[in-house]
Amino acid sequence: MKYKNLTIIGTSHVSLQSVKEIKETIKSLEPEAVAVELDHVRLQSLMSKQKNKINLQDILKIGITGYFFAVLGGWAQKKVGEIVRVQPGADMKTAVVVAHKQGAQVYLVDQNIEITLKRLSKNFKFKEKMRVFADIFRMLFFKKSEMEKWGLDKFDLRGVPDKKLIRKMMKQLKVRYPGIYKVLISERNKFMAKHIAKIMKMHSGSVVAVVGAGHEEEMLEDIKKCLPKIDVV
Repeated sequence: MKYKNLTIIGTSHVSLQSVKEIKETIKSLEPEAVAVELDHVRLQSLMSKQKNKINLQDILKIGITGYFFAVLGGWAQKKVGEIVRVQPGADMKTAVVVAHKQGAQVYLVDQNIEITLKRLSKNFKFKEKMRVFADIFRMLFFKKSEMEKWGLDKFDLRGVPDKKLIRKMMKQLKVRYPGIYKVLISERNKFMAKHIAKIMKMHSGSVVAVVGAGHEEEMLEDIKKCLPKIDVV
């Protein structure tokens, strides 16, 4: 997806297809800057061989709900990664490594993970929590119909979903879990868009942004709104 001097790569966090596309795009465009959907904490975690240890104080800081969601999300990505034989986060790690090799400036444009998880704990209401259990139950006993409802019946884990499928999944997420959508998608889109718009103004040459495919379209609309308001001295 392209707009002015920006090229957005929408990725799957556990996909060899995404890793390949990132390598090819950065090498062919030779961008001045590469923006990635990471903060400093997550970058350090990706690059480190040691696992981060979380204590009770950390859990209380981000909230039980945020912690539970982070653990569940990490477990799910790990399981999918084992199936397709790709390390979770390989897309972002590849973007950072290849960008550095190409001499591009790397920008971490995502919101601090601690803030995101705190916001999730606050906005993930009881009704939505009950829907999670209900949806898990339906997925176990009515797998085919539930997969079709979310558009997952045609989803190839090895690749990146097409835009039509992503729109369907995002729409379903917004309806079923508005709190999750608000914090994990909408708020972060606005946060990243503001930073990417500033980077586009700072660099006259090519800029590449690497983000999860679910962020791509809405984030671009936010970038278009931000650009006229950005004044870089």
